[in-house]
Amino acid sequence: QVMLVESGVVLVQSGGSLTLSCAASRLTSIYWTIGWFRQAPGKEREGISAISLSDNSTYYIDSVKGRLTISRDHAKDTVYLQMNNLEPEDTAVYYCAASLEIEDPPPKAVIADDYSYWGHGIQVTVSS
Repeated sequence: QVMLVESGVVLVQSGGSLTLSCAASRLTSIYWTIGWFRQAPGKEREGISAISLSDNSTYYIDSVKGRLTISRDHAKDTVYLQMNNLEPEDTAVYYCAASLEIEDPPPKAVIADDYSYWGHGIQVTVSS
């Protein structure tokens, strides 16, 4: 059973930065894609970034390009999401998820239905 655990700084001031970690276990195939999602209060879950573990290719939705960086540490089985210039609108529960259904990297979207395994999420709050 694949397990994903998110961790990181959970409270940051507007304009600040933080890095979330997604520690993965039992990802025995190189063909996994790890995605980051977030769900803000009163809003639907939104996929924001993904990385293909086969070639480290990445994807970002337009609204976060330039502010977010997704990366991975192969030796630690961990995927990171660095977020810069944070605003209160970035306040949300952030989830990482794993998918074996995404072919032909780089990822071209981050769609929740493509992901079979999910972490429990981590609340990130950006104060004004």
